Amino acid sequence: MTAIPGFAYDRIPGADGVDLNVAHAGEGPPVVLLHGFPQTHVMWSAVAQDLVRDHTVIAPDLRGYGDSGKPEETAPDTYSKRTMANDVLAVAAQLGHERFALIGHDRGALVGVRAGLDHPEAVSHLGILDVLPTLDSWDVLHGADAKVAWHLYLMAQPKGLPERMIAAVAEDFFASFLDAWDPAGTTFAPELREHYLRASVDAVPSIVADYRATAGIDLDMDRADRAEGRTLAMPVAAISQDWGSRLGFDPEKIWAAWAPDFAYEPVDLGHFMAEEDPARIAAFVRGLLVR
Repeated sequence: MTAIPGFAYDRIPGADGVDLNVAHAGEGPPVVLLHGFPQTHVMWSAVAQDLVRDHTVIAPDLRGYGDSGKPEETAPDTYSKRTMANDVLAVAAQLGHERFALIGHDRGALVGVRAGLDHPEAVSHLGILDVLPTLDSWDVLHGADAKVAWHLYLMAQPKGLPERMIAAVAEDFFASFLDAWDPAGTTFAPELREHYLRASVDAVPSIVADYRATAGIDLDMDRADRAEGRTLAMPVAAISQDWGSRLGFDPEKIWAAWAPDFAYEPVDLGHFMAEEDPARIAAFVRGLLVR
């Protein structure tokens, strides 16, 4: 197992008994770090080792990813962001933390948003790396420009077809994202790239289920929140590439509609920014935590 140096590891039950692989270390105010696709908690290694100097840092593999449990998708909410957020709250509570800051990249940020909307009493701060809210993602990804998110549409299809299609070429499928978002091949050491590939190839059904939920039950939850005027009550900060100039939308405006106490930071980095420039991302997190 690829691990974050200096961190302890435990298997901790999530909200419905699914065991999560959890790295944790340090003392001080707790910060939970949630990874994105197609990665594991190890994406936070350098950032976590910075933050652990004065924080308790908790970095789980999301359900369905890495070394965490991968339950069969038996209901629409098996991999909903609400279920995954409840996993995070259960893990934090069992480590002694009822309130914590939450920082998420990509898929992990969507889990963080759901945790913040459902449990504002538990999430003190919310940091978002390079993603849009679920509802707004589907609203802005249309026409030919939507080809950058073709995988969202593939994995939104009914159970069975996308799993079989991806499983047939799984290594090439996941490698295409690592290579497209790291064209120079400088962000990942060879052994880390191999770790992400192996972890993803072994998790095709659960990863597809995660994405399928984003086009179904997660979207319904976002629509209900929007209709009720529900927003994120805690300080929120987002850092992202300049997707707006490429695809014609304003990410700052989109996120601000969900978060009254909001700060936005555009950055000239790739999608895997926590590994490309961990010092910059650690500084972003620290800036949020002092608000």
